[in-house]
Amino acid sequence: MANGWKRYRSSNQLSTPKTLFLFLFLFILLLTFFYLCFTPSNPNPISITRLSAFNIPPFDCYSSPQSHPVIANLVEGVKHPFLYSLSDFGTLPDKPHKNIVRMLKGKLFRRPDISVTVQEILGKVKSDGKTGVFVDVGANVGMATFAAAVMGFRVFAFEPVLENLQSICNGIYFNRVGDLVHVFEAATSDQVGNITFHKLVGRLDNSAVSATGAKMAFKSNEEIELQVRSVPLDHVIPENEPVLLLKIDVQGWEYHVLKGAKKLLSRKKGEAPYLIYEEDERLLQASNSSSKEIREFLGGLGYTHCVQQGTDAHCTK
Repeated sequence: MANGWKRYRSSNQLSTPKTLFLFLFLFILLLTFFYLCFTPSNPNPISITRLSAFNIPPFDCYSSPQSHPVIANLVEGVKHPFLYSLSDFGTLPDKPHKNIVRMLKGKLFRRPDISVTVQEILGKVKSDGKTGVFVDVGANVGMATFAAAVMGFRVFAFEPVLENLQSICNGIYFNRVGDLVHVFEAATSDQVGNITFHKLVGRLDNSAVSATGAKMAFKSNEEIELQVRSVPLDHVIPENEPVLLLKIDVQGWEYHVLKGAKKLLSRKKGEAPYLIYEEDERLLQASNSSSKEIREFLGGLGYTHCVQQGTDAHCTK
C-alpha cells in the first residue's frame, strides 16, 4: 500500500499551484498568439496613412452608412472593364434608370464617354512608362475614377454629394482598388471654407454650386440646398505629386476649380497635367464665368493647345 500511495501521489503532481500557474500562463500565451495571427489589424489599412498625407482627411468608406439597395454592373465596351454602382434609380417602378432597364434585359451598363476618354489618354501615358495620379473633380459615382484605377493608376476623387460618395465606396470594394483610390468629400474651388451647394433629387449628376446650373436641364426636379466643404486643389495635392491627368466636370464651376489649381497647372511642360474640363457656355454663365475667361486664364499658365470634343475641352502645354 505504501508504494501504491506514492504512485498515486506522483500522478497528481499536476494539481500543485506551481503547475497550474504554468498551464494558465501557456494557455494565455497561446490565445494571444492566435489573436494576433488571425485578427485583422485594420479592415482599411490605408486609411491611417492617407490621413497624414493630405491637408484634409479623405472620406472614410468604413464609417459611412451603407447605401441600399445596391445596383451595380460592369460597363460595356471598355478596354479595361470595371463596375460602378448607381446612386439614382429613376422613378420606380414606372420610369427606372436606363441602366436598370438594360440590366433587366441582360445587358451591361452603357459605356460612358468619359470612361473611354480617360482610358485612352492614360493608356498612351502608360505606354510611355510614366507614372502618376489621375485627379477626378466632380467624380459623381466613379465612372472616370474606376476607369483609371483598374488600369493601376492612383486616383484622387473629389465629390460633395453623400449618395455619390456611397456609390464610389461600393465601386472601391467591387473593383478591389482600395489601395489606389483616395476619395474626398468636398467641392473644389478657389477658396477654403464652406460653400452653398444645390443637390438635384433624381439627377445627382447635375448637382451644382449654382442653383440655376443645377436645374437648367431638369426644372421639375426637387433641389435641396446644403453646405459642403470647399477646398482648392493646390491645398490638397502635394507639390511633389506627379499628376498625369486632371478631369473637371462641375456643372459650370470649372473656372473656380481651375483658379484653385493654379500651382498645379503652372508646372512646366512635361510635368503639368493633361487637362479635360466641361466647357458648357450656359452652365459657365450661370456661375458668372465664360469659356473666354477660362481660355485666357489657361493661356497665361502655358496651356496654349486646347481643342473642343463635344462639351469638353482638352488642353495641353
